[in-house]
Amino acid sequence: MKNTNEGVAAYGSPQEPARQGRLGYLPVSLFGSVMGLVGLSGAWNLAVHLWGAPGWVSTAIGLLAVAAFVAVAVGYIVKASTHFATVRAEYEHPVAGNLFGTVFISLLLLPIPLSGYSLPLARGLWVLGTIGMLVFAWQIMSRWLSQRQQTAHATPAWIVPVVGLIDIPLATPVLQWDWAGQIAFFSLVVGLFFALPLFTLIFSRLLFEEPLAPGMQPSLMILLAPFAVGFSAYVTTLARIDLFASALYMLTLFLLGVLLGRLKNLARSCPFRLSWWSVSFPLAAAAGCAIRYAGQVDNLFTQSVAMLLLALATIVILGMTAQTLLAVARGDLHRLAG
Repeated sequence: MKNTNEGVAAYGSPQEPARQGRLGYLPVSLFGSVMGLVGLSGAWNLAVHLWGAPGWVSTAIGLLAVAAFVAVAVGYIVKASTHFATVRAEYEHPVAGNLFGTVFISLLLLPIPLSGYSLPLARGLWVLGTIGMLVFAWQIMSRWLSQRQQTAHATPAWIVPVVGLIDIPLATPVLQWDWAGQIAFFSLVVGLFFALPLFTLIFSRLLFEEPLAPGMQPSLMILLAPFAVGFSAYVTTLARIDLFASALYMLTLFLLGVLLGRLKNLARSCPFRLSWWSVSFPLAAAAGCAIRYAGQVDNLFTQSVAMLLLALATIVILGMTAQTLLAVARGDLHRLAG
């Protein structure tokens, strides 16, 4: 059986023919940086309403997310136009192929910071992202069912298509479209339904197969996303926090504690790489989840957890942003993709 970790670059992108064409090293999953920045912007926006935090922080991070999307999109278009075989190899890879969902998730999230500037643009991006995400999730599911899969390929990246479906409801409040609620509910139900068996499968693989390579260790944080994002999507769709939402919040905290303990030595085993961006969106989603919950269940514990997670997400994501921009300025971004 072919080792999934062999010849794997950031986020599980295949290295061959990753060096061909201009920007051939650029992984599609770098769109995860956009997801993380938008998630952090949303968390700070929640903090504005709950604690009176300065609104300019959320605005600045949101604009940074838009700039990141444009930069990564242009880079990936250059990669595709100069050597399309690189993109095809990435899409056909049993691990990296799932991460094309980060493109559509970015389109689903960007309407949140953009709606205040241009509602038509926000609506257009959401429609494009929704159609793309539904088709992509259907295609990936068909791929899984059409041929025998290898257990070693069941890495946290497999959750991305499911998380993409759960992301569809998040921007619906700013779109001012009543009919969008039905699509949001459909996506939420399908996403949550498939999240459970996928989580179980991936958890089993992590227990009984070879450990993930050091460069793929940050992707473990993706396991948190169905619960943290699921909470926000559920509360957004149903407009209330009930027992099920509370259960998602508590699962988020427990699993986050486990994963932080697992990744506490990450900097030693895996110096900063682009693969670290897989930590950003789940961490920002956990902060947003905690702030939403603290707004409804107001006590010292929930408030403290929300503040702690917001601070942690801010430090980690802005730190990774600085590291990435520094690498771009030095012209050695390719080194971080290995």
